[in-house]
Amino acid sequence: MENRITKLFGIQYPIIQAGMIWCSGWELASAVSNAGGLGIIGAGSMYPDILREHIRKAKAATDKPFAVNLPLLYPDIDKHIAIIIEEGVKIVFTSAGNPKTWTQYLHDNGITVVHVTASSKFAKKAEDAGVDAIVCEGFEAGGHNGREETTTLVLIPQVKAATKLPIIAAGGIATGRGMLAAMVLGADAVQMGTRFVASNESSAHDNFKHTITNSNEGDTILSMKKLVPVRLVKNDFQKRVQEAEDRGAGVEELATILGRARAKKGMFEGDMVEGELEIGQIASHVKEIKPAGDIVREVWAEFEAAKKEVSNL
Repeated sequence: MENRITKLFGIQYPIIQAGMIWCSGWELASAVSNAGGLGIIGAGSMYPDILREHIRKAKAATDKPFAVNLPLLYPDIDKHIAIIIEEGVKIVFTSAGNPKTWTQYLHDNGITVVHVTASSKFAKKAEDAGVDAIVCEGFEAGGHNGREETTTLVLIPQVKAATKLPIIAAGGIATGRGMLAAMVLGADAVQMGTRFVASNESSAHDNFKHTITNSNEGDTILSMKKLVPVRLVKNDFQKRVQEAEDRGAGVEELATILGRARAKKGMFEGDMVEGELEIGQIASHVKEIKPAGDIVREVWAEFEAAKKEVSNL
């Protein structure tokens, strides 16, 4: 397929792997890119020297385009950006901050910029900041989320009406059927996180991968809305957060409960009881861990089959 996103990135399929902390290193990014999608290295959980190592390993593992996801609130963001430029990365996905801060600088260094947003209001601001494309991420998504709790089904057409930029839909998408639905609503591509966490190449702990494949409807919930909204697997840690929120706990208390390195403890080190387990609602649909390349090819085959079914309606 050739459309605005495949041409912008130089990829075969409009399938993007999300840049998830602790789960998306060079091995996953290169595997997705080699299969024809766009792989992304998640820089949010990496020190600068680790990011450089992952970029270099990705370049050695694939000659296809790949990107780096860059949370704009990262404390050493200037060092990350310097490394991205020095290592010749051509695509950056920014999130969790103001896209105006770095977009022009990245453009000046020949880098395509995509910004992640959870509302049409901020999608328009991202367009005004000069980004090249937008990820519109619905309430179903894992990780950091929008306070408005707008679902992907509602968000895509709203962002489509608010901006002329290419749109990448995210949140609740793990199949070709979901991809087709998003594109009918106005998306040019989809970004999948949860589906790729449960892949062989994901750097997530096996305990976390199996928690995903064993999950059911209702096993995740949006938490910590006063702090940073994040969708979590229900476990002992999440229950303590919920109890604190129910009695009106403020930002300071929630931050104390969260503590440091909670996400690493869960997703990377495998503590399924006290770890912060960020994952999307679509986890209940994912029942098998398999190679990332197989996931890309299966999603595309499902997409093509679903198109044929729809044409017969």
